[in-house]
Amino acid sequence: MRMHCLWPVAAALLVTACDSSPSSPVGGAPPIITALPRTLSAGEQALVSASSSFAPALLARVNDTRAAENVFISPLSASMALGMTLNGAEGGTFDEMRTALGFGTLPRATIIESYRALIALLRGLDSNVDFRIANSIWYAQSFAPQIAPVFLAEAKQYFDATSSGLDFGAPSAVTTINGWVKSSTNDKIATIVASLPPDLVMLLVNAIYFKGDWRTAFDRSKTASAPFTLESGSTVSVPMMRRTSAARAGTSDGRTVVELGYGGDAFVMSIVLPRPGESVNALVASLTEGAWNAAMSSLTSGEVELFMPRFSLAWEATLNDPLRALGMQRAFVPREADFTRLSPSAGRELYISFVKQKTFVDVHEVGTEAAAVTAVGIEVVSLPLRTTVRVDRPFVFAIRERLSGTILFMGKIVHPPAS
Repeated sequence: MRMHCLWPVAAALLVTACDSSPSSPVGGAPPIITALPRTLSAGEQALVSASSSFAPALLARVNDTRAAENVFISPLSASMALGMTLNGAEGGTFDEMRTALGFGTLPRATIIESYRALIALLRGLDSNVDFRIANSIWYAQSFAPQIAPVFLAEAKQYFDATSSGLDFGAPSAVTTINGWVKSSTNDKIATIVASLPPDLVMLLVNAIYFKGDWRTAFDRSKTASAPFTLESGSTVSVPMMRRTSAARAGTSDGRTVVELGYGGDAFVMSIVLPRPGESVNALVASLTEGAWNAAMSSLTSGEVELFMPRFSLAWEATLNDPLRALGMQRAFVPREADFTRLSPSAGRELYISFVKQKTFVDVHEVGTEAAAVTAVGIEVVSLPLRTTVRVDRPFVFAIRERLSGTILFMGKIVHPPAS
């Protein structure tokens, strides 16, 4: 994992769109998006619930070995890449992956159809926010005859995924894959693989990109150095932004919650501060779906005087162990994994060798830019009224779509990296 100066949550899964009669702009801000365009199906509702379960659970498992570090994941990106892979699994492998992603006992057909609805509704949700999502499948040309045609056809139909055969032994394969990643993240993530393992036969990749301006920007002239209290109790000086404006704030179980809108206010950043005396890692560990939903339900509109740090970071990790901790075991075990729906002839010899994610975020006075890429490698065996909120100590935050509650990105900041 690397972390250097360079910040949902899906999985991350979001279903929403513009209301047909949006509210009038306030103070020059875009019209507010206030409602979904239609009633969600039972499958889509289950998908949103899966998102609210998978996102904090994945963050907690990733954080288990990174207590002293900043963490920034994209549950949505992980869910998309793993969702494509899930559609090639059978038996116990399918069951474990489905459970780990928060889908419970939803049938395969409902899951993949809900992914398609998600992608269709998510794109173009808010013309004032740049949100992109792309999926691709890359496979070794020598493996092509063993791939079930229905697997690639459904990847296109339900995930809008492009599929391409490459010579995995040629250096140009890495260049081609990384070129797609760079283009799909607006140049914010340049690479996802440095080389391709000799037994790799398929790479399933999701990329998402987000860029949104705050509905109310911070005044750059008011940004000033201010203390940020670390977990140890010591302080560091960080560039602290400041604004007083309409926002949503609340408290839940003694924790302070604040939310800032982007564009038409469908996409938001939600911040949760630990209660006094509570560590940010204890907060992360306690964030069940119910706890997260309770925190979001506490938000009410009012005037908020907000202090929060400007920061930027790039982050990466291999997610194998966190996913194993969520119950996804067999998919990683050679000769125990079952991907016979991906390849009837070779599916018993296939397994996931790695799930790798890279993310980027930049939070500043004007807004936020964020990107994520997740790659799954398949190998073969051989607050109300006026509130003052100071985000001046470690905190948890998410970029989410508030109308459905879907989390796109989620993270923890223990020491704001300089921007």
